[in-house]
Amino acid sequence: MGPLSPTRTRRLWGPRSLGVALGVFMTIGFALQLWGGPFQKRLPGLQLRQPLAPSLRLAVSSCPPRQRLVFLKTHKSGSSSVLNLLHRYGDRHGLRFALPARYQFGYPRLFQASRVKGYRPQGGGTKPPFHILCHHMRFNLKEVLQVMPSDSFFFSIVRDPAALARSAFSYYKSTSSAFRKAPSLAAFLASPRAFYRPGARGDHYARNLLWFDFGLPFPPEMKTKRGNPHSPRDPNLPQLNILPSGTGPRAHHTLDPNGLFHPAPTVAGGHRQTSSPASLDLGSSSFIQWSLAWLDSVFDLVLVAEYFDESLVLLADALCWGLDDVVGFMHNAQAGGEQGRSAVSNSGLTTEDMQLTARARAWNHLDWALYVHFNRSLWARINQYGQSRLESAVAELRARREALAKHCLVGGEALDPKYITDRRFRPFQFGSGKVLGYVLRSGLSLADQEECERLATPELQYKDKLDAKQFPPTVSLPRKTSRVLSP
Repeated sequence: MGPLSPTRTRRLWGPRSLGVALGVFMTIGFALQLWGGPFQKRLPGLQLRQPLAPSLRLAVSSCPPRQRLVFLKTHKSGSSSVLNLLHRYGDRHGLRFALPARYQFGYPRLFQASRVKGYRPQGGGTKPPFHILCHHMRFNLKEVLQVMPSDSFFFSIVRDPAALARSAFSYYKSTSSAFRKAPSLAAFLASPRAFYRPGARGDHYARNLLWFDFGLPFPPEMKTKRGNPHSPRDPNLPQLNILPSGTGPRAHHTLDPNGLFHPAPTVAGGHRQTSSPASLDLGSSSFIQWSLAWLDSVFDLVLVAEYFDESLVLLADALCWGLDDVVGFMHNAQAGGEQGRSAVSNSGLTTEDMQLTARARAWNHLDWALYVHFNRSLWARINQYGQSRLESAVAELRARREALAKHCLVGGEALDPKYITDRRFRPFQFGSGKVLGYVLRSGLSLADQEECERLATPELQYKDKLDAKQFPPTVSLPRKTSRVLSP
């Protein structure tokens, strides 16, 4: 795609974040490259036997629903549950998804537009544009803007690195060489460099996974080398002077696309990674601040897994959706894991747990910086939204979720996969823990059956369903043989 025209230029930069990037650019002096509707009628909700009150419209009635969406699906952060609500919304409203040929966009390599099924470069086809891009990728803005309109709503989700590490160690133990060699997460975090090799296959899961998923460059002292990287200069990240995110809708700024900066991608460890040029000699603190400011300029909203329901209310408000549009069930949860998201707290933790938490945050210090930053920005938005208003909306969302679970599900909750005999609802089993799923109650009406199926369908099966809907298989009809007429 060539340079963006003024009408298509994304409003990526607020004055503050632009100033930070420009300051870095002018001080260092290195070359940076671009880093990279008609379906507005809401369908009726479930016809519950005891219907709930009508859904609150979380924005003014004249606000049109946003339907051009880019969701960066980060790993082990509750993103599968967000994916389900996007699948359901797009499915109900007839929106077009930018789908991978399989289930991910070439991850862990950076996203490439060519990996989108049915994608045609501009001028190369007449297919209608995509509405939603939401499956696993390593973020690459330049290529995303080849696929999605520049005014799309960009959002993602982050999770406390300590909780993420516990989940990732269980889920990716067979995938990450570092995890595979470690007898336990505690042993790994006690001496991570005894197991971790930068660039080794699957070891991006073992350190700063969120930072990696966001496609961000790594600080100079963490560049991939043979041997161990240097320790971070300042692991005490909660004390960093991290720039606050914007707390409301961004101002209507436009910018020459040649002014959109991002460090050039390089090749490391067999995969294309974004790392800063050797001439960039910034300390961790300044480098992290610049990277976070860049994210603020790109993403309209970043959810926080520990405040999942609060995040969903803010998402519905930002998108001008109804509360029913963001009510759903948890997906891809492991048995024995946290069935809900809880706020970060040391209360109730043993000394050993507190030590593990501290070590996980220090080892994943870039992820911890991301988490601290977007946790602050979330609460700034909550204060702007109104605490009492938010509490009321969260209470309604939870009541609706509970009512849907009782109405749709056997047992009203997620079940061990051994009880799930219908392959349409059996989640993909991966890692050392069992991934829970759902069994639908019998006797549902046709309308309720359809909606309950949407709520319970795991991400892989739903992706296949959307794929078949957008790209129906071609059926070749038998040729008609012309009958020879007698003279």
